[in-house]
Amino acid sequence: MQTQLSASMMCANYANLEKEIRLLEEGGIDSFHVDIMDGQFVPYFCMGIQDLKCIRSLTKKPVEVHLMIKRPLSYLNGFIKAGADVIYVHPEADYHPASTLQAIIDAGVTPGIAVNPGTSFESVNELLYLAKRVLVMSVNPGSAGQAFLPYIGQKLNKFLEARRERDIEVYWDGACSLNKIQTYAPKGVKGFVLGTTVLFDKNRPYGELLNEVRKYCV
Repeated sequence: MQTQLSASMMCANYANLEKEIRLLEEGGIDSFHVDIMDGQFVPYFCMGIQDLKCIRSLTKKPVEVHLMIKRPLSYLNGFIKAGADVIYVHPEADYHPASTLQAIIDAGVTPGIAVNPGTSFESVNELLYLAKRVLVMSVNPGSAGQAFLPYIGQKLNKFLEARRERDIEVYWDGACSLNKIQTYAPKGVKGFVLGTTVLFDKNRPYGELLNEVRKYCV
């Protein structure tokens, strides 16, 4: 199945968001990735429910929400009502992450966990019975343009191995370069979140850039 490419909308040009979404769709993007940050779980603020509602209203493609916030269970309903198709939560962010994942499932939304660079495979292993997606962070969450942390590859391989026993798909977020896509797409990474490393701020058409990325997905 084709590798899924998602646009990290925190990197988009907000001077004309509707045009950005249209150009990304015309270029062949598969989904839109919305990063929600509360300034507590991560050190920055970024995007919110109104951003999600706006993006949801402008596209029929899937919209993923990555909640980098404390106590996500307390705020789930707002993001669900705003039209999220996928919700990623960080296991460290809630008292009982299994309850949070179950609430996402009960709402008919695809449940996912986001795994920080400092979070081990072993510490989230039991949650893989509930999660359908694992978003492996190759940088510390909170800002764009960070350098890849090289030890992430070993952990990523553990999640790829776990697919044989669990009903999960593995995704990559952070410092997603062409050579990383070329290496890990054939290994089974289902999708990549694209930001400033290969997609945004390049002064080239999105379609041209996305076609180039897809050549590395083979």
